[in-house]
Amino acid sequence: MYRQGDVLIVPLDESAVPAHLADATGERRDARGRLVLALGEVTGHAHAVQGPGRLLREAGPLDPMLLHLPEGGRVVHEEHAAIPLPKGWYRVVRQREYVPGSPHRRGLSDADQGHGTTGQGSGDREFDAACEHLAGRRGATGAADRAAAEEGVRLAYRTAGLAEPERIVWAASPKAAVEAVERLTGAGRSVRDGVRTGPWAEERRRLHDALGPAGWAGLWSATGAQLWDTTRELAERIRAGVVAELMERPEDEFDVRLVLLDAVLGQHDAAWLAAFDGRGDRLAGLAQVARHAGWWWPYENAVVISERPVELHRDEAGRLDRGDGPALAFPDGFALYAWRGMPVPAAFLDELTSLTPARIRAEENAELRRVMLEHYGYDRYLTESDAQPVHRDETGVLWRIALQGDEDVVMVEVVNSTPEPDGTHRTYWLRVPPRTRTAKEGVAWTFGLGQEAYEPVRQT
Repeated sequence: MYRQGDVLIVPLDESAVPAHLADATGERRDARGRLVLALGEVTGHAHAVQGPGRLLREAGPLDPMLLHLPEGGRVVHEEHAAIPLPKGWYRVVRQREYVPGSPHRRGLSDADQGHGTTGQGSGDREFDAACEHLAGRRGATGAADRAAAEEGVRLAYRTAGLAEPERIVWAASPKAAVEAVERLTGAGRSVRDGVRTGPWAEERRRLHDALGPAGWAGLWSATGAQLWDTTRELAERIRAGVVAELMERPEDEFDVRLVLLDAVLGQHDAAWLAAFDGRGDRLAGLAQVARHAGWWWPYENAVVISERPVELHRDEAGRLDRGDGPALAFPDGFALYAWRGMPVPAAFLDELTSLTPARIRAEENAELRRVMLEHYGYDRYLTESDAQPVHRDETGVLWRIALQGDEDVVMVEVVNSTPEPDGTHRTYWLRVPPRTRTAKEGVAWTFGLGQEAYEPVRQT
């Protein structure tokens, strides 16, 4: 096996290649004619293979890929020495990091090691460009284009066979929109099923029938599947924030959530609309609103539309993340505060700049303590706490921090094999499961392997 940074390339016997992939069309090459294994979202640097062959992805963007090199090739990167690869089949695995309290791992990217991931393309450049443009609107901030959004609403109504709404009301945030809905008179029943749920189901069925199960699965994997999970989490956070702001009494929660069920997600629907963009007009109205506005509430005679946020801050995994202010903020002041996806009180952020190891140890809330540790820096905490390594081997150094009332923090300290331009070697810290006992076991785990199977013949 071969390792270049956070990418592991493992030889695979041809008999182990799934039959449906053996002759499948691979992902398209980049502008330089290379097969891109992982792309740094910040740096633009890429782990890429030069030479004839195919790169195949079976499922989602975080699953292993298969690489076929009939004549061999070279894996290159701007910051790592090139590695020659003999001809054959390979499994390509990206490094992951442990997520506390979860069986899952999160992918590493530019913010962790200088490298990120690349999404799968459909093979149709014009379609891919359209998808990327629409998908990008899910994170758009700034004032809505009200005229364009209102025309999109009217088009969605006409497409659904409904009369255009008599009134369109604008609100500064989803919170303000819920309040506006509660004040509406004569709005009539919700028509969300007619303008959003029904058309989506019909278009999905049409594309599934036209493309076949495999074709539809490939299209969804290349578009909506890569975007929807993090977007859905953001939508849930917004809903929870609205409920918390408007729930004056416990019995108010049901009424607020009932109004939220009527919402069409506007820009956040762009995550799944990207799969249909350019493939028909049935969802054109929904897509136009998604490009130009936030959430909206469709009723027989009236529509309420929310402005988009004015600020949105996310980490490399797409989670809400900001250490010095709101991670999500709307024009009227409605805001959410978070650190790497973890909801935190606004006042809590003010304390992060003055943290000490003693204050971190004294925090009784385990989740807030994890936030403190991440902000403070595990390496700094280890140094200032006089922590001692528990294991060393050729792969790195294993450290353990015991925390009262929480699982241990276990980190592997690893050193980049390729020197920096000044001759130094960059050090990284990878969080691994608490049960880890050796550095090699920890590094192997980040690639989904046992320590006995992790034996790179070359790494850079």
